[in-house]
Amino acid sequence: MSVSYSQVFADSSHSQIGTYFMNKQGIVVAVHVVLGGTKVQAEQAVDKVLESIVATLKTGEEVSIAGLGIFSVKQRAARQARNPRTGEMVQVAAMKVPKFRAAKALKDAVK
Repeated sequence: MSVSYSQVFADSSHSQIGTYFMNKQGIVVAVHVVLGGTKVQAEQAVDKVLESIVATLKTGEEVSIAGLGIFSVKQRAARQARNPRTGEMVQVAAMKVPKFRAAKALKDAVK
């Protein structure tokens, strides 16, 4: 069953001033329309995909989804920053941050 994005959201509350936006619930609806079953099952499937991505990133590994891109973790070094309210210099600790590199197919699709 092939369903387009606009067909899924044509009669829903997911439109804003003539444009569409996507959030987790929108993905759940799209999965539900394609796979059938209940919306609860569709939400569980989406949750599992997201949990798997997060769990893999926590281990420091990359997640590559063909046609979409690569999720990875980048180490950000400690640095000095300025508090914009007070102008005081503060030390920002080193941290790991998520990173996403879009695949060529995604870049071409949004041109």
